[in-house]
Amino acid sequence: MPTQIALKLGLPEASQALFVRHPLLRRAASRRNESLVSIYYDTRRLDLHRKAISLRLRKQGDGWLQTVKHNAESEGGLTTRPEWDTPYLNHFDFSAIDDAAVRARLEKPRVAQGLTALFETSFRRTIWQLHPAPGSTVLVMLDRGWIASNGRRAPISEVELELVSGSPARLYEVAFELAARIPLTPELISKAERGYRLASDTKGAPVRATAAPIAAADHPLVAFRAIALNCLAHLHLNHAGALRDGDPEYVHQMRVATRRLRAAMRMFAPVLPADFVAPLVPPLRELMTTLGRTRDLDVLLAEIVGPVSAALADDPRISALAGILTDRLYATREETVDFLARPGYGHLQLQAAALLHGKALIEPPPPDAEQPATLLDFARRRLRKLQRDTHHLAELARIDDPAALHQLRIAIKRLRYALEFFGPLLPRRSFTTASKQLATLQDKLGQLNDLANAGAVLMACAGSDPALREAVALIGGWHGPRHAALLASVPDQLEVVRKLRLPKLK
Repeated sequence: MPTQIALKLGLPEASQALFVRHPLLRRAASRRNESLVSIYYDTRRLDLHRKAISLRLRKQGDGWLQTVKHNAESEGGLTTRPEWDTPYLNHFDFSAIDDAAVRARLEKPRVAQGLTALFETSFRRTIWQLHPAPGSTVLVMLDRGWIASNGRRAPISEVELELVSGSPARLYEVAFELAARIPLTPELISKAERGYRLASDTKGAPVRATAAPIAAADHPLVAFRAIALNCLAHLHLNHAGALRDGDPEYVHQMRVATRRLRAAMRMFAPVLPADFVAPLVPPLRELMTTLGRTRDLDVLLAEIVGPVSAALADDPRISALAGILTDRLYATREETVDFLARPGYGHLQLQAAALLHGKALIEPPPPDAEQPATLLDFARRRLRKLQRDTHHLAELARIDDPAALHQLRIAIKRLRYALEFFGPLLPRRSFTTASKQLATLQDKLGQLNDLANAGAVLMACAGSDPALREAVALIGGWHGPRHAALLASVPDQLEVVRKLRLPKLK
């Protein structure tokens, strides 16, 4: 069964000219161009797509080449997938497919008789052949063109690094050199998947976190790898929307994904390789800070200033302050978009993916006497520690100590993320109950934290203008009853934390 190993990278259309002039490509052993036209087929019910099978015909000289691919899932942009090529002689022929399940699906009468063209891709491909090390050959392919379906079109601008010979690590070495000066990011959605979305006219939307595929018998490092790759996918699937869409939820979801990744790194720290965490912490911290500035202003405007502005719509002081805050938010959003469009973001994604594809995580060493042998044992230890830490901070928390409440909120958030990471090992009902309790606690403490921090930001917006400072006082007074009610509920919330019992791992 032929298997393709490739690293797919998204390239902004505006950076194509810069890419083709890259010094690395000038040292290529060869360069050639070709034009590729492909037609993708499926049934109207998308029987193939639901089974992760793609079927296409690609123009080749005077004829067509039939290609079938299966289960092309991407881990940080790195794709390993079986594919079968067959000359197309005016009818589909699946006899050369040596995967019985794939062949049976394609030859099923309802499928074989219902195949129809859904979308088409047409692009110009430039191919450079590189030899990054002795015995290694990597093809660098730049695709520029479009996808079309039902009168709709979407651009294609992506780079694919295909391994011809040598170690997959060479793909990342080439990617790092290319991405040093060009904003290249792992491309997690294939042309075929984009074509399906175009054919069904599916609109983009913010992507929320999902559970990673883990099992109780996994080595802890294997589980961490699955969780971290899941967090990276969550982060990057919201990247394009954050760049092009004004919906603040994209930035929020990127922030959540970054927090989850850092929480996973802290939780699995006892078993992670020594050189894994150090290179990722500084860029993750910078990303978190940048996303946080925008998200905090979004919350301040929508949840604190917005309700007062609506209630006191005729007060010019409130309107003026809201306008200043809106201007600051727009400026901060532009700074965030600029940051996310720089090469540094793509480099972070590539660096994390390269580390997660390292031998230490793909083939973890046997646990020693001090480390748990399975994920189940590891999860029990770590959840107990997180619960102890949370109970301790609940004992220290006081309603007149915002800093202590903030530390408790962080502990609750980390415990909640841990439960979500280990969700597949927990009974669904008790997991859902505990998760909702932690989310409620986190939300109430978060509202207190937002109100505590709002004054300083609003006073900075007001400056020395007396009318604007009066507006800040009005906003504070308007939220006074809510703040008092939140403070009054703190003792009950602390009691909930103290009594919280985590579901039993299975």
